Amino acid sequence: MVAGEASGDLLGAGLIRAIRSRVPDASFEGVAGPAMVAAGCDQWEDAEALAVFGLVEPIAHIPRLLRLRRSLAERWKASPPDVFVGIDAPDFNLGLEKALRTSGIPTVHYVSPSIWVWRAGRIETVRKAADRVLCILPFEKPLYDAKGIDAVFVGHPKASSLPTDIDVDSVRELLDLGDGPVVAVLPGSRGGEVLRLGPMFATAAAMLVRHRDDIRFVTPVATAKLRPLIEKQLSAAGVADKFRLIDGDSIEAMTAADVVLLASGTAALESALLGKPTVAAYQVAKLMAVIMRLFRLLKIEYFTLPNLLTDEPLIPEFIQEDATPKALAQAVWELLEDPARREEIGRRFATLRTDLALGADERAADAVIELAMQ
Repeated sequence: MVAGEASGDLLGAGLIRAIRSRVPDASFEGVAGPAMVAAGCDQWEDAEALAVFGLVEPIAHIPRLLRLRRSLAERWKASPPDVFVGIDAPDFNLGLEKALRTSGIPTVHYVSPSIWVWRAGRIETVRKAADRVLCILPFEKPLYDAKGIDAVFVGHPKASSLPTDIDVDSVRELLDLGDGPVVAVLPGSRGGEVLRLGPMFATAAAMLVRHRDDIRFVTPVATAKLRPLIEKQLSAAGVADKFRLIDGDSIEAMTAADVVLLASGTAALESALLGKPTVAAYQVAKLMAVIMRLFRLLKIEYFTLPNLLTDEPLIPEFIQEDATPKALAQAVWELLEDPARREEIGRRFATLRTDLALGADERAADAVIELAMQ
C-alpha cells in the first residue's frame, strides 16, 4: 500500500481494518501514516513523504520521489504482494501501479483522480496502471464504465464516519460561544490558503459584526504554526475578540455553527455531510489562475464538490476576483437571516449523506480481496 498525506492515511487505515476483519492473517506494508501504522501496516516510509504542493515545490522533490518510487517497485517485484493498493496521490501512485501491473501484480487505485475537473486524458493513464479503480463519488464510475475500465463505487468514507446525532447546544456551551448566531470560519489548512483568504474572511466577519454585535465566530487552526498568522489577521480586522480559535477540530467548529464560511476543499463536503449551510471561496496564486484560464483547464460548472452532487447548487461559491469580503459577508448574512432556507439546505444535505454513506471501508475491502483472489 502507498498512501499520500493524512487523508490517504485515514482511508488506508479503514481499508486495513476492514480487510483484516475478513482475512485475519493478512499483512500490510508500504508507505503509511500513523493511522495505517496503528491499524497494522509495516511502514517503509512515512506518508508525509508524498505531501508536496503547488507549482514549484514538487519540482524540487522530483528526484527524491522518483528514487522512492523506483525502490518500491524493485522491492515488490522481487517479493510480489497478492495485491497493491495505491491510495490517492495519483502523480506518484499511477506510475508505480503501471510498473507493478506490468510485472503481473494486481493493482488497485483507491480514489479516482479528478478527471472530471481537469486533465481528463489521465483516464488513459489510469487504464494502463490500475486493474480496478475504487470511486468515492457516484458520477465517477460511469466515466470509467464508458471506457471499459473496471471501477467500483464504494461510497464516501466521510459520509459513514461523521457524527449524525449532534447536540449543538452542548458544543456551543463547551466552546463558550454564547447565545447569538455562530459562524464557523475555515480559511484553509495550508499557509498559502490562509495568506490569501484569511484577511478576506476576517474583513467579512467585521462586516457581519456591524450588522449584529452578538454574532460569534469559531475557527479551527489546522497547525500550530498558522495560529500567529490567523491571530494577526483577526486583530488587523478588529474582530479578534469575536473569535474562538480551537486546535484543529474542524468538525467541532462546524458542528457549533449556524453557517460555515470556508475555503473550498475537503471541508466543504464535511460541512455538507454535517448538514450545515455553507459559503465557499477560493483563490489560487495568480500564476496558477493565469495558467488555468489560458489552457481552459477547469471542466466543471461548479468548483465546490457538494454543488456537483446535488440537483441544484446549495453552496454559494466565489472564486478569484469574485471572492470579496462584501460578497462573502452578504452570502453569510442572507443565510443567517433565513432559517427556513437553512432548514431546507440541511434536509437536502441529509439526502446527500444517505446517498454517499454506503460503508466505503467494507465495500473497498471486498473489492480489493476479490481482485487479490482472482
